[in-house]
This record gives sequence, structure tokens and C-alpha cells, in this order.
Amino acid sequence: MAAVVTLPDFEALETDRDGGWLTVWFNTPENRNALTDARVGDLLSLCAALNAAPGIRGVTFRGRGEVFCAGGDLKSFRANFQGGAEREEIVRMSLRAGDLFDAVAGLPQYTVMAIEGAAMAGGMGLACCGDYVVARTDALFGLSETRIGLSPAQIAPFVLRRLGLRAGRQMMMTGARFSGQEARELGMADALAADAAEMDRAIAEQRRLIAGVAPGALASVKAQIAALPFQSRAEQKQAAAESFADRMLSDEARVGIGAFFEKRKPRWMEG
Repeated sequence: MAAVVTLPDFEALETDRDGGWLTVWFNTPENRNALTDARVGDLLSLCAALNAAPGIRGVTFRGRGEVFCAGGDLKSFRANFQGGAEREEIVRMSLRAGDLFDAVAGLPQYTVMAIEGAAMAGGMGLACCGDYVVARTDALFGLSETRIGLSPAQIAPFVLRRLGLRAGRQMMMTGARFSGQEARELGMADALAADAAEMDRAIAEQRRLIAGVAPGALASVKAQIAALPFQSRAEQKQAAAESFADRMLSDEARVGIGAFFEKRKPRWMEG
């Protein structure tokens, strides 16, 4: 049975728990589910809670009103930061956004980004933080910052990680927009869905796959992948050896290897 998880109360998010899977809904389609200060705060609180929630195996991020996220809250930017704000205040806001993208990318759970409607600017950056991206064929992606005099700043590392240097830098510099179909061709999306029902089926398939994966092993793999670019080859080998030893001595490995030889499902696949 999945462990009981108590999540904080949220203003700018809705959550729907189904066993070991959590669906997180951005719930303000009237502003295209923008990354308002309240939503950023809620997402940071959510990520902190999920890091202490081993009973949750996977998380889907999705937007109400069939729109994912239009990025930063431009009305707030104009009112708060172009009306005499101190430069340090803008730096603090940007660093907080960086904390958000780090937090989502660093979740120990498997994360699915379900892209319907627009995933623009910071919304596209948020999508790039996911482990798996499924997009509607008619979705709209874009990094529009340069077209309004800004830069993609904090999302740049995640865009490059997902798209690669060649495509990522082109998208960031030109502010190009592209469809869900084009997103699949670029590698932004892992799968396409023609409609909401097909989107639900694609998410259900990812849930099925993750049900067969040991949660601790999944978290270990995610942590290793995140650290690799910052390690020397010697550090990579040492960290891999330490991780493998931890896994070999874990209860999960005892259960999993025992189940293999006994030709039965391991504990995390029961039920």
C-alpha cells in the first residue's frame, strides 16, 4: 500500500492523487496558466513535499483549459519590475525561478509533462525539466523572450539539455515558434497525442511502465544523470561505483533479485 502523503495547501495548483501517481494541474487558464509568483511558490512547496514522498512514484504536470503554461507573468513584470524596481530585486526573482526549474528537474519521481495548447517561454522551459514530454499535435511551443527584449536566462540549461546545442541555441536566439508535430521532430516531445483521450492513454502507458520500476532505483538513476555533466571521468566512475554498491545492498535489490529467481513480481509491482 502506498504511503500516506500530506501535501501543502495550494493557491495556484490543483493536485489529484491516484495511488502512487500524482497529477498536478495549473488552474488559471484565464491567464494561460502563467508562472505567477503564487504558482512559483506553490511549485517550490510541492517539490519540497515530493522529495519526502516515496509513496508517490510519478507526477504528471498539466494545465487546465487545455493550455499548459504561457511562461512568466508579463503583467507582473511590467507592473513590478519596470516601475522603478531595484536591480537586486529582479535578480532575486530570477534566482527564484532558477530554483524552481532545478527543483522540478531534480524530483526523484518520474515526471510527465502533458503539453496542450501553449508551452511558451518559461512554460516551455518547465516542460524541458520533465523526464517525458507528450504533446498534442496542435500544441504551440516557443521561446519568445528575445522577441520582447528579454532573454531565456534561467531556462537555457534545460532547453539545451532537451534540444541539444544546435537546435536549442537557434530557438533561444530567434524566438521561433513550432507545433507539437515539429516538437516531436526536434526531440522536444517524446510522443504525440491527437486529442485529450489520446493524451490520457499516453500518460497511462507511462504509468504502466513506471509501475515495474523500483522507486529507489529510479531516483538513483535520475541523480546520477543530473550529476554526470559536472564530474570528471574519475568522479563519474567513483560515483557510479558508490551508487551501484548502495543499490546492491538495498532492500529493493534484495526483493527484486529474489523475485527474479522466484519468478514472481517484486513488491513494488504488487496490487
